[in-house]
Amino acid sequence: MELKINNQTKQFTSDSLTVQTLLDLEIPLKQNGIAIAINNTIVPKKDWDLHYLSDTDDILIISATQGG
Repeated sequence: MELKINNQTKQFTSDSLTVQTLLDLEIPLKQNGIAIAINNTIVPKKDWDLHYLSDTDDILIISATQGG
């Protein structure tokens, strides 16, 4: 499976990845304070375990930052 994550193309051997599985692989220690958009549509955190990714999905991982 080929996915575009934050404008970088990556290959995955599994054909059945959920959003949560992808996050566990890509950012296992930093999953608080993030938002996920797939093909320009936000996926709520409650759906991360249920939302399966498709080949060539465009995924944007957005991290909240502090500032002032």
